[in-house]
Amino acid sequence: MKRENFKIKKSNSLKLPVMFFLLLFFYGSKVYSQNNEKTKSAAAVIERLVGRRVNEFELHIVENNNENKDWFEIETTDNLVKIKASNNTTICYAAYNFLRDIGAVLVSWEGNRINLPKSWPKYSKKGDTPFPYREYLNACTFGYTTPWWDWKRWEQEIDWMALHGINLPTAMEGQEAVWQELWKEYGLTSTQLEAHFAGPAFLPWQRMGNINSLEGPLPQEWFSKKEELQKKILERMRTLDMHPVVPAFSGYVPKAFAEKHPEAKITELNSWSGGGFESTFLLDSKDPLFKKIGKRFIEIYTKMYGKSNFYLADSFNEIEPPVTEHNKYEELANYGSAIYETIEEAAPGAVWVMQGWLFGDNKNFWTKEATSAFLSKVPNDRLMVQDYANDRYKVWENQEAFYGKQWTYGYVHNYGGSNPVYGDLNFYKNELVSLLKNPHRGNVVGYGAMPEGLNNNAIVYEFIYDLPWSKGEQSVKDWLTNYLNARYEQKTSDSVFKAWELLLESVYSTKYWETRWWNDRAGAYLLFKRPTATITEFKGNPGDKDKLKEALDILKAEAKKYDKKNFIQYDLIDASRHYYSLSIDEDLVECVKAYQQKDITKGDQLFKKIEKQVLEIDKSMSGQPLNSLNYWVKSASEYGSTPEVSKLYVKNAKTLITLWGGEGHLNDYASRSWQGMYKGFYWPRWKMFLTAFKKTAVNNTPFDETKEREEIKNWEIKWTKNN
Repeated sequence: MKRENFKIKKSNSLKLPVMFFLLLFFYGSKVYSQNNEKTKSAAAVIERLVGRRVNEFELHIVENNNENKDWFEIETTDNLVKIKASNNTTICYAAYNFLRDIGAVLVSWEGNRINLPKSWPKYSKKGDTPFPYREYLNACTFGYTTPWWDWKRWEQEIDWMALHGINLPTAMEGQEAVWQELWKEYGLTSTQLEAHFAGPAFLPWQRMGNINSLEGPLPQEWFSKKEELQKKILERMRTLDMHPVVPAFSGYVPKAFAEKHPEAKITELNSWSGGGFESTFLLDSKDPLFKKIGKRFIEIYTKMYGKSNFYLADSFNEIEPPVTEHNKYEELANYGSAIYETIEEAAPGAVWVMQGWLFGDNKNFWTKEATSAFLSKVPNDRLMVQDYANDRYKVWENQEAFYGKQWTYGYVHNYGGSNPVYGDLNFYKNELVSLLKNPHRGNVVGYGAMPEGLNNNAIVYEFIYDLPWSKGEQSVKDWLTNYLNARYEQKTSDSVFKAWELLLESVYSTKYWETRWWNDRAGAYLLFKRPTATITEFKGNPGDKDKLKEALDILKAEAKKYDKKNFIQYDLIDASRHYYSLSIDEDLVECVKAYQQKDITKGDQLFKKIEKQVLEIDKSMSGQPLNSLNYWVKSASEYGSTPEVSKLYVKNAKTLITLWGGEGHLNDYASRSWQGMYKGFYWPRWKMFLTAFKKTAVNNTPFDETKEREEIKNWEIKWTKNN
């Protein structure tokens, strides 16, 4: 026994320092491990950005601090970047903020610039935001940009979101699998559903009740592929502490359902957006089926994708409510309460999210009385209005900050994925400062951008997602200096900075690209619109073309000093194709005028000049491989698993960015400044038109524009079908 005690004593005396060290290490590791477990999703984002250097980041989540606002603290010590923050997304934003501030990293849709220093410079920063939510993605983005995205591309986008502090993303993928299961439970056959679902690129507008069937049928493989994808999307968003906004039932039912239930109160609505589309069918909010269907949808969705806290439901997006004039406000209140109660019963505590677009789009219907009635029966903390059109409408001011409901402030910026070079940094800054000072801003809880299309004007989104943290206190000039140092090199030259000051004054001083709707015709430039002789009335595009040319000349000279892969080359292409697109518009007007005036020589000279510029722009855009018709079509084709499905996807892809659909004014709404589009679509149309126009001028015969435009339309239809 003594020997045993002696052994133990001897062993302890020898091992005590080691055991103490191991205990200390274990305890410390346990704390670090806990933090590591909590922050592993943020660490993974940073690792995908900087590789093994992620080991030099010490990440901590500190909860319930600073009145539940999102906040962060960064400090570098002993070549370690220490970040404390309120959640994983905020950690990612803080890390990116640091890397960009020191000129080491710039993350954008066109790629990432990464040039890490050997050791981290001394750095200390604190930040917070008054906006609990930073929103992102329009319901339409899922048609105009993302339909052919695979998980790899979505992972890249979710990383982009996290690094830009976004925590309220719209998440619309994968819902057709739920709708299919739901409608089959109600007895609809596969054939009936095949006739119901729109094609993949047009699903956003079916989801909002605008269209049915267009460019379908939807292949069965789409349902399973998107279901699998959405599960990954939601899992990643949730692990990053984001709050994905998922779909809910807003009242729209298939035509076959309406025919199967003649006893139900279902209204066949007028064709959307100027006509040409099949009617949609809206179930009355007081019909017992409304809540039954709505609850079942959420039950199936939850079974498939897990629980959610935010549900998007838009009953009247660009659709006038089918209410009676004498009982208008009560009926609107009933619609609002039915949507809320359905969500509440199926997902207790969840928030109903709705787009505020309708209130600006149809001001005549949505008076204060109508809007307040619609929202009146919903508790203030259970509804969130996304008022994202503040670059066009002042909805929140006109609607008294939505009568006590939660709401978010933001911008569309991009429409249809159409990509002229524009934005207005000073406007965004000044508007935010004004909002935060406004005593009548009500319960504004979010901020951000909800573009219809992505991959354009990256600087706009970089700036917008810094604003909720800077609160507009940083000058545009200081912000631009940091941005350019991160985008090009760690110390941008005065000449390059001067070029960007000119870009701010010339193109980035336009909050909305007005001419995309010139004379009720869509298309970013005149060149992109279906041809018409009335362009002689055109008053000009927004911006300052002379200053743009000054900026372009400087960028041309400075770009020669940079590597061919540097982002300055990308920005030079952007500025060039925009400048020459504006020039082509001016020349088109003069060309039509010349032929009208029988000045054939001048008309022919301008014709040749335009053609030369078009071909040069098209060729130059090889430096932007993602901005190409070939990339878009190839992505669509490769998303299909059979030649038949691929063919359908390609037709969807080509139709969306050209004809769109219907007989209204949506043609060229989603026009793209892409390689292949200038040479292969826009110029052939104008060439046909100008050739015919010239012929009548030479022969002194009347020009039948209606006939010529019909022939061009037939050519467009063939173009969309040509694989």
